[in-house]
Amino acid sequence: MLLRLIAAGTRMPNWVNEAYADYAGRLTADYRLELKEIPLGQRSSGSPQQAIAKEGERMQAAIPARAFIVALQVTGKSMTSEQLAKFLEARARDGRDVAFLIGGPDGIAPDLDAKADLRWSLSSLTLPHALARVMVAEALYRGVSIVKGHPYHRA
Repeated sequence: MLLRLIAAGTRMPNWVNEAYADYAGRLTADYRLELKEIPLGQRSSGSPQQAIAKEGERMQAAIPARAFIVALQVTGKSMTSEQLAKFLEARARDGRDVAFLIGGPDGIAPDLDAKADLRWSLSSLTLPHALARVMVAEALYRGVSIVKGHPYHRA
């Protein structure tokens, strides 16, 4: 099963790249985590709508066919690690890859957000997009660890 993290932004600090790579590297075989970075849309002094729309087009193009789309949103549904594990098991049973979307500084394009099968909130706090990447990777690794009965997760 492919877990694709589609994230707006291409120049992350080294600590973000290293932390993401650490967790993604732990996910192999049955559950693979892949990052697709989307360049930010050009922001001018006016409205950011064109930039958001361009990011949305790029994200849409990166979503695997038939993928279950999860938009990361502050107002989305929160899940425990155990609930995330059950979600991952259900997607594996469905035979669907999952695309996790992290928008740019102005969020996810509204038309793409409307296509999401699920809106997931990591926290009620607004998080830096770089940190959200690391948190998603860790959460997915933890969820897969629960599915596989690995001792990484301790309640």
